[in-house]
Amino acid sequence: MEREPYPSDLSDAQWPLIEPMITAWKQDRVARSATGDPGSCDLREVVNAIFYQNRTGCQWRYLPHDLPAWSAVFYYFSLWRQDGLDQRIQELLRCQVRERARRLGPV
Repeated sequence: MEREPYPSDLSDAQWPLIEPMITAWKQDRVARSATGDPGSCDLREVVNAIFYQNRTGCQWRYLPHDLPAWSAVFYYFSLWRQDGLDQRIQELLRCQVRERARRLGPV
């Protein structure tokens, strides 16, 4: 069942910008795990839930029921921060914005 999008959701044009980094991170985690279980969470929906929480400021436990379970979202949020994935994504997006603005020099 498809859900109605929230204003904070990634657009179809935005997701391909960060999806390769998230997929590579996930593949690396699965390869290093004892079980090799990739899990069943839709990582785009996890990102959408993180953006929802960030935009609304709601408590993790108050994430809407049509998003992944708050515990799964917080789990990924914590791992991404610990592994530095959030910073790598931010740097990638910052560089792309600077390229589009033709500001390629040092920050």
